[in-house]
Amino acid sequence: MTETIVSGFRPTGKLHLGHLHGTLTNWVRLQDSYRCFFFVADWHALTTGNVTADVIRESTEEMVIDWLSVGLDPARSVIFRQSDIKEHAELHLLLSMITPTPWL
Repeated sequence: MTETIVSGFRPTGKLHLGHLHGTLTNWVRLQDSYRCFFFVADWHALTTGNVTADVIRESTEEMVIDWLSVGLDPARSVIFRQSDIKEHAELHLLLSMITPTPWL
């Protein structure tokens, strides 16, 4: 079975060269050898101070356009928005009910 990579960015503003050289060039390279899931962590962005829902919405669209422009290929990788996967929130709720603080 092919190994899987799951990674994402919070849409809290514009991407910069650090994103390109630190992560995105690796994502483009990795999508040829691994099963990749890249996601927009829009729910995680809600925990970032001074970021409004409007900024998250606008940044989400711009960020995915940037990802596609550097070579992420939806035919070779799964690209999704965290809030579109309801099971993510359900799993968080269940795990937060049973995970003791010392385990964190």
